Amino acid sequence: MKPLLINQLDGEFGIARFSANDPIPEWVARAKGLTSVTRTDHELSILCSSESIPDSVECERGFAGLGVAGKLDFSSTGIVASLAVPLAKAGISIFLISTFDTDYLFVRSREVDSAVRVLKASGHSFQE
Repeated sequence: MKPLLINQLDGEFGIARFSANDPIPEWVARAKGLTSVTRTDHELSILCSSESIPDSVECERGFAGLGVAGKLDFSSTGIVASLAVPLAKAGISIFLISTFDTDYLFVRSREVDSAVRVLKASGHSFQE
């Protein structure tokens, strides 16, 4: 796997949880920046800027986002592993979201500087 170019996303993110059959809340349409809505048989999860999530909603806040720059080819292998493995070895917990074009990973905001150092030491670079 060749080294990746990574962008650090602006702002702080949160992930909210709802019951599987709940409707998508109206406030989601007003969320700024990266927003992801995922429904499974067990839950509805919404990732977006922390400030967009009402205080009354069950959620985890305090995440920083890192995105792989550019469009990734579906035939590429090892992309997630090249990010996740060094962070796991460093004891940094992550969660991932993939879109049609690319992958995003999220770490606790308090660990983002460490995560950037680990990823740079693994050969990846960051857009300034």
